[in-house]
Amino acid sequence: MFAFVNGEVLDQREATISVFDHGLVTGDGVFETIAVYQGRPFALKRHLDRLSRSAKGLLLSPPDLDTVREATLSVVSKSDLRDGKVRITYTAGSSSLSSDRVDTKGTLVIACEPCSFGNGSKASVSVVPWKRNEHGALSGLKTTSYAENVLALSYAKERNAQEALFSNIANRLCEGTGSNVFVVWDDTVVTPPLSDGPLAGITRELVLEKIGGAEREIPMEVFSSSMISEVFLTSTIREVQAVVQIDGKPVGNGEIGPLTREFAKAFEELKQASSD
Repeated sequence: MFAFVNGEVLDQREATISVFDHGLVTGDGVFETIAVYQGRPFALKRHLDRLSRSAKGLLLSPPDLDTVREATLSVVSKSDLRDGKVRITYTAGSSSLSSDRVDTKGTLVIACEPCSFGNGSKASVSVVPWKRNEHGALSGLKTTSYAENVLALSYAKERNAQEALFSNIANRLCEGTGSNVFVVWDDTVVTPPLSDGPLAGITRELVLEKIGGAEREIPMEVFSSSMISEVFLTSTIREVQAVVQIDGKPVGNGEIGPLTREFAKAFEELKQASSD
């Protein structure tokens, strides 16, 4: 497999960055993870546009997107990756061993690996005790500051779950560690609005735009009632994945629901029909 580091495509085993890189020292960076289907990065333009938005949100000068696009295609092609994921990471560049940034050129790293996808599969989730801050400086940005997600996912796995769910400060449903959440509430497919703090996921965007669903504030109390009949997650890797248990309790009848199956089937057709 090959990687791109600041203008050079090289073997991944030879790819290095500075020990003073601010992305390594403080998590000062942004990233995108993009699905590759049959050698083609999926929804690449949407991902690059979000990369630029996230960089601007961190007050970083965004990278040239034409350069990033060509480098991404080059890494996938040279690696002969058929099905997998490619990750684009852009940091503030080399700085000091402190929180202060130095006005320097950013670091751009692109790497890829094979992986399997979760469309139409099922998972259990656990609600973590920590809250997402929908008013925080990083809300809605896809940054490399992921320690909170690592801790939350570890919490979930200790409870035999494959994903963790966060509520926000207002005690409404927010998101997963690396996924958006959809619920079937009163026979309608809904997902939290961006104002409640979730990342503007690309799969979420495609589902709402091309398949269906609506935004709606979702109080956490609905999970302890019979108002929710189905739940599913969306993300680049999970695609459309059913949630059959929350904290050990079944969702609906504990099986993949009909609307979730319908959305997963529609997404499968969507990814076959379009690459961008």
